[in-house]
Amino acid sequence: MTGSSAVARLDVRADACPMTWVKTRVALGRLAAGDRLEVLLSPGEAAESVPRSAAEDGHRVVALDDLGPREGVRLVLEKRDGGGAAWP
Repeated sequence: MTGSSAVARLDVRADACPMTWVKTRVALGRLAAGDRLEVLLSPGEAAESVPRSAAEDGHRVVALDDLGPREGVRLVLEKRDGGGAAWP
C-alpha cells in the first residue's frame, strides 16, 4: 500500500459471509473519518463482497492485494464521513 498506513487491522479469514462484512463494518464504526482499516480476507466470496459493501456504504477502497492462496486477500479501506456507523 502506498500512502499512510492503516490505524487498525482486522483478520476475518476464519469467518464466512456475511460475518466478514458485519465485523468489518463494526471496526470501521470505531474509527474516525479518514482513518484506514486493513482487513485480511479469505479469497472468494468475502474478497468480492466486503470491498463492494464498503464502497456502497461510502468508504474508499485504497488497496486490494492478493497475498496468495494461503494468505488470502489484503483490503485497505479509508473511512469516510457518515459511513460505517457502529452497530449496537
